[in-house]
This record gives sequence, structure tokens and C-alpha cells, in this order.
Amino acid sequence: MIFALILFIFVVTVYLYSTRTFDYWKKRGIKHDTPIPIFGTNAKGYLMQRSMSELAADMYWKYPKEKVVGFFRSSTPELIIRDPDIVKRVLLTDFSYFYKRQVSPILGSDEPLLKNLFNVDGDLWRLLRQRMTPAFTSGKLKAMFPLIVERAERLQVLLSSSHGKTVDAREVMARYTTDFIGACGFGLEANSLNKEDSEIRILGQKIFKVTYKGAFKAMAKQVFPQLCKNVRLTDRFESDLMGMVNAILTQRNHQPTGRNDFIDQLLECQKKGTIVGDSIEKLKPDGTPEAATLEMTDAIIAAQVFVFFAAGFETSSSTTSFTLHLLAYHPEVQRKVQDNIDTVLARHENKLSYDAIKEMSYLEMAFKESMRIFPSVGFLLRECAKKYTFEDINLTIDPGVKIMISLQAMQNDPQYFDKPEEFRPERFDPNELDSEATKYVYMPFGDGPRACIAAVLSKFSVEPAPDTVRYPEVEHTPGVVQIIKGGLPLLFKERKKQTGVL
Repeated sequence: MIFALILFIFVVTVYLYSTRTFDYWKKRGIKHDTPIPIFGTNAKGYLMQRSMSELAADMYWKYPKEKVVGFFRSSTPELIIRDPDIVKRVLLTDFSYFYKRQVSPILGSDEPLLKNLFNVDGDLWRLLRQRMTPAFTSGKLKAMFPLIVERAERLQVLLSSSHGKTVDAREVMARYTTDFIGACGFGLEANSLNKEDSEIRILGQKIFKVTYKGAFKAMAKQVFPQLCKNVRLTDRFESDLMGMVNAILTQRNHQPTGRNDFIDQLLECQKKGTIVGDSIEKLKPDGTPEAATLEMTDAIIAAQVFVFFAAGFETSSSTTSFTLHLLAYHPEVQRKVQDNIDTVLARHENKLSYDAIKEMSYLEMAFKESMRIFPSVGFLLRECAKKYTFEDINLTIDPGVKIMISLQAMQNDPQYFDKPEEFRPERFDPNELDSEATKYVYMPFGDGPRACIAAVLSKFSVEPAPDTVRYPEVEHTPGVVQIIKGGLPLLFKERKKQTGVL
């Protein structure tokens, strides 16, 4: 009897706790699906039936006449933005109200590896950005380019050995990306193209492997944030990554080596001492910002290495392989890309270089069009930092309300792109594109390594394999990056007349 009473009290308590905010959007007249206890309107996400990108896009298309749509991630109210003008307000005009990036609370910002430029917000984000932005100048990227070309040559050799057999473009691009990030980022010889079970490749797979246990832990942190604040989501790979970074730093005696790779840039940042800047979180009584400071510790360095590797590895391999997939189904576009590559290489002694890639304008347009159709990161997240009113729609939201922008939906909306289902690189011709009209609609994450596509198409043509799926499905995982289910099998056939070589 006592046990039954305790169980009843527990169930009622969980029910009341998890439904306490469910009238939030109703009170404000915002359309939304009916939430259910514990899950809110995110049941398909928690049960791994739809990814975050898919859920945001689903809600976008379900309410086509609305500028904003309500959503509940468990009991937390979220607002899905459907209007570019409101997107501009959130990301730019009223940034001081929406500087919080919302990823940290979801992932557990108390974890060392998550104190990186992608996950953090507020003062920590501003100070890291202030110190690290100079590390990515065009000159420094150009200096690293020979390392990229060397890995691209190995990619050509690997594809030549396939002898017309089906190759999973997603997997081979992941291995290539692992190699060039290992070299350009950390001075490591990953050798993933020749060795599938290389240590750094296994680490990359471990980082992005989504398990039911991991999904449950992420859900628990959202539903019961205070009870689960010590639950860690990076424990599966934290020691491996921290060990790798510590070994690199020890090998370099914590001093820049002149390699000008990412580790060197971080060590240069560390040498400059304490980072000081104006706070965006704290103000003095007179309204001026307080001073914010940050020490560039080894742990902070490790966190930046984590996001550099994880974000670069997954987004680059995703975008390059999907671009090749689209080109395989559009041979007329592929020929134009190849003609562009061949013409440019002929001007550069048939050698791939940083300057040559910058001249490949049609390749650039094809790449941008691929990222429009399938952005590797299909959404943006923000959080309201202080009470804010969207005056044109008479909506006031409170601090803590989450903001989601569906890039996947907006970039495929016929309101902004004519016949969005068509793969047409010409829409990104500078003479045709109205960049101002699409500025807050088209916002893909990163540019990806176009060099590897140039290297591949200078020597090979890609075609669908017998088991290639024309419109592949996305994995219904709760991760940030969209991952194609089952890979992207393609045929790589050597070109008969090859004018471009490395």
C-alpha cells in the first residue's frame, strides 16, 4: 500500500513537473502541436525516429502561413522561426538578446571538452572568438595547402585501385578528411586512407557514434537538468582525445613549432596570456560593460581541438560526398565542373594549388548548390537571454526560451529559391543571385574542402552504383550533423582524356 502511494505521488509529480509550461504558446497565440508529458512535442526526436534537422523542417512545413511556430523540447518552450526578417533580428540586429547559443545546456556545458567555440556562449564565446579569429587568415590557410594536396594525391591512388568497384563515397571522404585534418590541425600522420583502423579514424567514429544510452542521457539532461547535471555525454571519448592533445602539447614542449597548424595557433594564443575584453553578460551600474577575462589553459585548448576535429571531420565529409552524389546523377553538371577544373589547372601547370581552387568558380557554385539542398548542419540554435518582444507579430518571450532556425527547410523553400528540388549551380552565379534576398535564408555551416572534389573530378567521373539510392534517407539520430543512412555508394571511373593532374 505504501509503495503504491509512493509510486502514485512520483507519477503525479513527474506529470505536473513535465507539463508545467505546456500552456506557454497557447497563452501567446502561437500555433503548435499538442505536447505530451515528458516528451513535449519532441517524442520522435527522443525515440530516435526523427533527427533534430528533420523535426525543425517538419514543423516549418506543417504551418506554412505562420512566421513562427511553437515547439516543446520536453518542457522547454522553443520557437521555430520561419521568416527571414525575424531570423535577421535574432542573429544580427538584436544579437544582445540572443547571444546564447543554446547548445551548451543541451550537451552539458560543465564538461571540459564542450568549452569550445561552437558550444559556449556569452563572454566565453566572445573571448575565444576574439583570440582565435586571427588563426584562420587566408595566408595561414594557404600555407597549409600543400598538406591538403598531398592527401588528395593519396585519395586519387586509393580510388584508382577500386577498379570500377562500388566505393562508399561517404566513408572514403571521411577517411580523407581525417587525414587532412590530422595533418593541418595537429601535425599527425593519420594514414586513414591506407589504414581503415587508424587510431584517429577510430576516435572520429567514436565521437559520432550515437547509441541509445547516449540518446537517453541527453534526453534525461533536458527533462531533468538539475538531477542530471553531473551526467556526462563525452565520457566515451574524453580520455582518448585529452590524451592525444596532451601528447601533442608535450611533444612540442607547449611552444609553437613553426608548423602553423591549428595546434600552433592555439599555443600562440596561449603565449599571449590572459584574454581580456568587454563583457556581454555583465554591466556596471552606469550601463557600461564589465571586463571579462579568460585563461587559455590546456583544457581550453583541448576543447578547441575537439570541435575543430569533430566539426571539420563530419561536416566536410558529409558535404563533399553528397556533392559527388548529386554530380553522379547530373552528368551534364559534372562535365561543366570538370571543364572548369581542367581549364583552371591548365593555367596552373596542371597543379592543384590554393590559388587554382579560388579560380574554380563553377565548382564553387556546384558546391554551394549542394549545401543548399542538403546542409550538413540543418538548423541553427539560439536562446533568449532577456525578455524580448517581436513587435510585428505581437509576441513577447522570456529568458530561457529556445530559438530554432530550420536551414534545411528555408533553403528548400520555393519562396526563396525557384524550383528548389532542382540541382542547378547557376543559381549561385554572382550575376544571377540576389545575395541580399537570401542572406538570412542560405546559411550553410562551413565551406568544406573543395580541393578534394577538384582532385577527384580531375581524374575520375562519378556514376551511380547498382545499389545507389537516388534520394537517400537521413539517419534519425539526435546529433547536430545530418548523416546519410547506409552511406553513399558510387562508381569512380578514370577519365579517358585527362587534362588535369596534380
